[in-house]
Amino acid sequence: MSEYDVARSPAMHVVHDGPPGAPPLLLIHGSGMSGASWNPVVPALAGHHHVIRVDLPGCGRSPAPPSYAVPDQADRVAAVLDDLGVRPVVALGHSSGGYIATALAERRPDLVRSLALVSTGPSPDALLPQPALLRALLAPPLGPLLWARRTDAMIRRGISVTCARPVDVPDELVGDLRHLTYRTLRSVLRAYDTYIAQRSVPERLAPLDVPVLVVFGGADPRWEPSSAHRYETVPKARVELLPGVGHVPMLEEPEATGRLLLGFTATPADTPPTTPTA
Repeated sequence: MSEYDVARSPAMHVVHDGPPGAPPLLLIHGSGMSGASWNPVVPALAGHHHVIRVDLPGCGRSPAPPSYAVPDQADRVAAVLDDLGVRPVVALGHSSGGYIATALAERRPDLVRSLALVSTGPSPDALLPQPALLRALLAPPLGPLLWARRTDAMIRRGISVTCARPVDVPDELVGDLRHLTYRTLRSVLRAYDTYIAQRSVPERLAPLDVPVLVVFGGADPRWEPSSAHRYETVPKARVELLPGVGHVPMLEEPEATGRLLLGFTATPADTPPTTPTA
């Protein structure tokens, strides 16, 4: 693993895993998280890919930007890829990270070979009533007060309530979330709400000529799991449901999630040659 900070304004923290010459795979985290949210699946992915993880602006170890609008964030990710000189990538987005991946494909189709969206809600009407702890943490009047007093245990609990089974939350992710400000999180959430309110994700994907994998947990408590089937209207899209899994498949079922992602990202070069028979 190596780390890299892009010398642009604003800078963005980037972590690399796997062989630099392997097919590039971009991992984009969800709301307020960091690249560490992908930790459990990275070893499997890095065995076949040059894995590039970004901390989006204002999250993890990346400084806050002037704007959290989804197109602006996508442009900053594009600048990272341009700076690194890698293209085209398979872009994987978890939850609202899927909005950044989609916007990247919309704005810079030259940079994106295919898209994988994990637990990415398609439109606002698919959002379920949120767990009580999240409602308290994310909205006034309690949100700012609780946020200022949150402990590591509370951070772990906040992630766990979005899961359908017990999970081991990486210490690195907890540490990154300790640095996240309440103001940043609210700004990020508003920007993502605006993006999908303007046009649903399936509507945005439909005109893009890229293969799409959609992975949803069958017991996701944040987004209606059946809403994953709305992506079936997208040409070249495949939908996979993971039974008994909640909103964070990378933490809840890393082996199955890794297999799905590797199966989708495999290129002809990954397939062993066959020997002709007489």
